[in-house]
Amino acid sequence: MDPNEFPTKGNLILAKNSLALANQGYDLMDKKRNILIRELMELTEKAQDIQKEIDVTFKKAYGALQKANIEMGIMNVENISYTVPEENSIRIKYRSIMGTEIPLVEAPPPSTRPAYDFYHSTIALDEAVYNFTRVKELTLKLATIETSAYRLAASIIKTRKRANALQNITIPRYTALVKTIQTALEEKEREDFTRLKVIKNRKGGT
Repeated sequence: MDPNEFPTKGNLILAKNSLALANQGYDLMDKKRNILIRELMELTEKAQDIQKEIDVTFKKAYGALQKANIEMGIMNVENISYTVPEENSIRIKYRSIMGTEIPLVEAPPPSTRPAYDFYHSTIALDEAVYNFTRVKELTLKLATIETSAYRLAASIIKTRKRANALQNITIPRYTALVKTIQTALEEKEREDFTRLKVIKNRKGGT
């Protein structure tokens, strides 16, 4: 038998304190879970909206690119594509939501001036470049949101497991322990009272 389960007043205080902490922990886990679920739902809605915008923008970009290929020739468009600098300015930072690390992707705003010469291009190519640039921006946002949603979902699962363990195991255990110790102490007090009464009656009889 665990020494902390012996029916003493000290153990009763410890059991009550542990029960109070377990209840407080469950309340915190439950609030955390609700906050994370709300954040996840908001991210899911944003992801759906961004995905729709990406699909529309992709269609515009490919349509403009096909038109530019016809007007300028595929080889000329391909040669111009080599002038586009490689993207290496993306940075990732993190913020915390209830202890869950969420990525923040940072990228400088796109240049308003293309890398190619306007003289050798067409409006269709400009439209294609603009829309593909927009697709890149949206893709960064979508990647951030999807990664954040994945991490929040994993954190929700862990939080739910901890809350369930507190609710179904820890809290019932300490509730039963408090009741057991209280019952034993009350029984002991009744026995002591009865014993003292008997002794008092005997002394009074003598």
